[in-house]
Amino acid sequence: MSIISRSLALFLVFQLSGCAFGWLKTTKKGDNTEGWTVTQFYEQGKQDMEDGDWKSAISFFIALEARYPYGRYAQQAQLYVAYAHYKEDDQEAAIMAADRFIRLHPNHPSVDYAYYIKGLSSFNDEKGIAGYVMKHYIDQNMSERDPKASNESFQSFKELVSRFPDSQYRSDSIKRMNFLFNTVAMGEIYVARYYMSRGAYVAAINRAQFTLNQFPQTPATQHALEIMVEAYDELGMDDLRDDAKRVMQKSFSENQESLDITNSDSMSWNSGKVYWWKFW
Repeated sequence: MSIISRSLALFLVFQLSGCAFGWLKTTKKGDNTEGWTVTQFYEQGKQDMEDGDWKSAISFFIALEARYPYGRYAQQAQLYVAYAHYKEDDQEAAIMAADRFIRLHPNHPSVDYAYYIKGLSSFNDEKGIAGYVMKHYIDQNMSERDPKASNESFQSFKELVSRFPDSQYRSDSIKRMNFLFNTVAMGEIYVARYYMSRGAYVAAINRAQFTLNQFPQTPATQHALEIMVEAYDELGMDDLRDDAKRVMQKSFSENQESLDITNSDSMSWNSGKVYWWKFW
């Protein structure tokens, strides 16, 4: 998102927040909230979350912070706003709310959760209307789309794992990083296959080689080698075709178990290289 777009989005959020402050003078039951204590706003917001009424919960937590901007209730309300936006499938708002919490409270005991919400918000781009259309009508999966969201999600999880080794969200974050890593790798394969379909064999080879270099020991590497074999064959480069075929046959036997990025020992053969995804 550009600086101008992000600034516009922030402006709209603050404008909407102002509307929420003015609107929330009564609850859904008609109770007057003007004299409510911070705990009343907090408990009502939590109740709405338990009921799955995310919009109402967001309104109560925003109103809480507006009237009682300091203290642990306001801080917790900020986290709940990020979570409620995430549950409402409003990814941009969830990320903005999480970023705001991180900026305001970088040393908060629960700041790792804000990073976790950021990662989750970008993780599943099949959520929402656009994602539903992509998946159910166009039959397109995450690896075939722009990897921007996957990369952003990966970086959020990576920062959580790197900065908070004792976080309760670390284990799940690593699993999601592994999934995202494989997803982005398969995205490169999708591009290489597109080049193959267009007869751009040199471009397909370059993309396959990039996959081998940047995403080693993932399921995508076998596909990359297969593309190289086929592309070299189309170009009549028999020696390079046979080399790629030998590497593929040697590297992938029927009984070989797949490796993932969470196994640092598997990367020792190339330990001197700095990868964008490494966190150990």
